[in-house]
Amino acid sequence: MLRHAGPKRSYKHNIKLASLLGLTAGFVNSASFLSFAVLTTNVTGHAALFAEQVYFQHWDVAKMIALWMLLFLAGAFTSSFLISLMGRNRRFSYAIPILLECSILALVAGFGHRYTASTFSKAWFAGSLLFAMGLQNALVTMISGAVVRTTHLTGTFTDLGIELAQLYKHYDNTALHKKIKLHAGIILFFLAGAMLGVSAYSYLSFHAFYLPVMLLFIGLSYDVFRTTVKASYRKWKRRKDVYVANNTGVEKEITL
Repeated sequence: MLRHAGPKRSYKHNIKLASLLGLTAGFVNSASFLSFAVLTTNVTGHAALFAEQVYFQHWDVAKMIALWMLLFLAGAFTSSFLISLMGRNRRFSYAIPILLECSILALVAGFGHRYTASTFSKAWFAGSLLFAMGLQNALVTMISGAVVRTTHLTGTFTDLGIELAQLYKHYDNTALHKKIKLHAGIILFFLAGAMLGVSAYSYLSFHAFYLPVMLLFIGLSYDVFRTTVKASYRKWKRRKDVYVANNTGVEKEITL
């Protein structure tokens, strides 16, 4: 799901990736809006707000929004840099961005009760979540080859609309059907995560952010476990084949 990149990725890998991280992004977006009155999974709306605040010369708010956009950018840069530094072909290179995201969400869950409506507090609590979503968005984009994006839905709705229109002339196209299912799945899991975030926050307040941490950790653990088991099986099979080949050779010599 997470380890495979490029031509090694399959449709099932992308579906699993979209399910897990779409659910997480939707959860964080709705919970952060209820917590800090800020949407944290994209910067499109923040760009409009930034322009408005600059026009009315509300410099403190404009600086805060600019900081949010830069933090999202910094998250995307950090994720991409770490994956590139470790190498896409190196096992578990994706684990560090995921663990960083988990750490940020856990800190918000643990220290969210200290949040105040002050500009400083709002800037850094919301900003940390924007950084985390930047991490996730770059991670998903790099792993899937830009096929899957889970932190915002604008492009996904656009792609889905185009693909649905193409059904008119290409109804029997299997690849097109798969794309439609993938993009529809991203939207549905994002919405499911958003509803889960609203429900969890109403009961758990800031502690609700522990839930996406658990989801990510379970997904990461599953991927690491599955990869480790597969690698161990391949090593065992190679040793077995070598052993059988060697013994077969000895038996032939004795027979001759």
